[in-house]
Amino acid sequence: MKSLEELMAIKKKMQDKVAVRTSNGSTRIVVGMATCGIAAGARPVLNAFVEGVSEAGLSEDVIVTQTGCIGICQYEPVVEVFEKDREKTTYVKMTADKAKEVIEKHIKGGKPVTEYTIGAAKL
Repeated sequence: MKSLEELMAIKKKMQDKVAVRTSNGSTRIVVGMATCGIAAGARPVLNAFVEGVSEAGLSEDVIVTQTGCIGICQYEPVVEVFEKDREKTTYVKMTADKAKEVIEKHIKGGKPVTEYTIGAAKL
């Protein structure tokens, strides 16, 4: 059994992660977490986005959520970025490292990382 102090420390540490998933931000990052996505490695991708957004102090403006099947299983892990007044950007074959790059260049910098998008994938 953990002490009350230890439990409070765990709660404080996890609050940022929960807040990222439930904020009312203007940008929404959606990670496909159906069976196909999880099998392809979507869980570390989701964690990288949640942690990266929190560490960058973007929790007020960016929401990170998960969804079921996006419908393009051969390109999993799939991440969709929805921004106000912009077309959706669909990233495919994502990794945790690619997620960090997307946060830096796209979410913070405003420029999609086109080489990771579905448009750059060899269909």
